[in-house]
Amino acid sequence: MSFRAINRKYLEPGSQWLMILGMVALCQPWSLFLHRYGLTMILVGLVAFMVTGKIAPEEQADSGQARVSGAGH
Repeated sequence: MSFRAINRKYLEPGSQWLMILGMVALCQPWSLFLHRYGLTMILVGLVAFMVTGKIAPEEQADSGQARVSGAGH
């Protein structure tokens, strides 16, 4: 598995989940530790998403069949 495949499968969704968890950490009222580091989690997830989003996906081998957009048969 290449780095680009790992990026597309694990790193990019992981950074999105980190941003979501940071938002949840900011909004929860029970743990001061989570609230304190919620914004940091969001920012780290945002920077990671921006970096991983710039990495182009792997080139797929063309199957030789023409795709027709439109009708989903």
